[in-house]
Amino acid sequence: MPLVKILPDILASQVAAGEVVERPASVVKELVENSIDAGAKTVTVDIERGGVGLIRVADDGCGMAREDALLSLERHATSKLRTAAELASVLTLGFRGEAVPSIASVAKFRMLTRRAEDVSGTEIIVDGGKVRDVRDAGGAPGTVIEARSLFFNMPARRKFMRAESTEAAHVEQQIRLHALAAPGVSFRFRKDDKVVFDLPGVTNAVDRVRQIVGNELGGELVAVPERLAPGMSVSGFLLPAKHARKGRRHQFIFLNGRAIEDSAVTKGLAEGFRGNLQEGLHPAAWLWLEMEPQLVDVNVHPAKREVRFHRPFEVRDLISQTVADCLRPAPVKRPEPPRETNTPPETRPTFHSHQPELVSVPSVETPVTPKRRAPDFRIIGMLQERYVIMESADGLVLFDPKAARERILFEKLSNGRTEGMETQSLLVPLLFELDPRDLDVLLRERMALLEAGIEVEAFGGNTLQVRSLPACVSMGDPHGFLDDLLEELLHGPAAAGRFAFDRIAKAVAMKAAQRVTPRLAEAAALLEELFHCDLPYCGADGRPSLTEYNRKDIDRRFGIGRG
Repeated sequence: MPLVKILPDILASQVAAGEVVERPASVVKELVENSIDAGAKTVTVDIERGGVGLIRVADDGCGMAREDALLSLERHATSKLRTAAELASVLTLGFRGEAVPSIASVAKFRMLTRRAEDVSGTEIIVDGGKVRDVRDAGGAPGTVIEARSLFFNMPARRKFMRAESTEAAHVEQQIRLHALAAPGVSFRFRKDDKVVFDLPGVTNAVDRVRQIVGNELGGELVAVPERLAPGMSVSGFLLPAKHARKGRRHQFIFLNGRAIEDSAVTKGLAEGFRGNLQEGLHPAAWLWLEMEPQLVDVNVHPAKREVRFHRPFEVRDLISQTVADCLRPAPVKRPEPPRETNTPPETRPTFHSHQPELVSVPSVETPVTPKRRAPDFRIIGMLQERYVIMESADGLVLFDPKAARERILFEKLSNGRTEGMETQSLLVPLLFELDPRDLDVLLRERMALLEAGIEVEAFGGNTLQVRSLPACVSMGDPHGFLDDLLEELLHGPAAAGRFAFDRIAKAVAMKAAQRVTPRLAEAAALLEELFHCDLPYCGADGRPSLTEYNRKDIDRRFGIGRG
């Protein structure tokens, strides 16, 4: 008896579902792609319980006849591909013929579809891959597909699902990607019978980007005019370098209408921003690539997230040169010299700009009970407006005011945790438009943030409202400070324990200290306050606040005392 056997059709579909259907967002992706391929102008997505209870995708596309509807439930059945040669020039979003049968094999599935020219439509009921009923049914032209009780027959897969709010956030993000890829299509998203967003179709991509990011960021978009290269073109929008983040979640790349991830594109973006970004930060961008199908292979990933360019270096160069040109400042036109007249020169008032200190610790003159006195250092000056140079009894000392402020703030926050955190309410709460997945994380961790003096609440949609901050952080630029802080907590390198109190306190202290300009006049008082701390010789992250160079070591470097 042979050991190798052909898998039953249902089991084969469930295996295929493991590649195509990772989570509810995967189902939404495949069904919405089919709606767009069907020529839909309106797509409505409903979910319940994060998509595990229900996923419903309704469109006004071309619909299907009964025979085609039944064939769409067969594996490898597709209307988008006929020959192997066509695979090299496919332009539709879907083409494998595995999505619908894979979804039907792991859910309680219902399809209602009707062509505009037909009197009645077709309704098909499938239960875990088995067709239960096929009948005539009324309905509007287009297709409605429902998937209920996702993974009901695969408990091992179901137990790996995340919280409902997390799965819903991934679904929302997936729909926003489709909305950006197809700006002419209207998208409506409802979660547990509540409308999350309703995006009407627009004629210009910039209007869709503004719908997604809001008017505030939308007003800062830098247009990327279309640039052509052999067989390809690129256009889109960027945000200035000040909006760069540690993660790439604000980079949206679309190839022939398909959202993709590719290293050649991200490298091109990074090279285009070279000289404008701090190391480790990534720019925000929305780019649309159009390319001859023969120059790209879209059949390299089961979920079609990745592609393979035949000329990746040309893609990278096209993007880097285009982005660099957009960021290059326009040449300054010199004003013409004033013409000589007999009119006496107009006297104008002189204005002096002053950059206020953005975020600082409370006044160092606040009375404290000293634990120890600072060593007897003589302040000499500053090194490149960053470090304070001092003389000690044994040699030379370099003092880092930023690390000192980090330590002072960190210990104030730590003491506040044990003695009762003092907070300051913001007169006007600050609002932040976030990625739905980031918003979900922050709302789930709001008690941890509150313990560190940061009160956050949902404000509707994808907006987070911040109502208070720790009292030891002053209000020079709270929005910029919080923007950096939230980015660090969400996407910083230390993902594990990112909302533990010590991590939040360190992030608050470091971000606040970074926004302060060191001043020589404050060095003595700051040094005195530093030595009231338990650990004055290191900042919040452990790096030194003071470094001493012994006189003997200095003499040795200059060859003094030899022989």
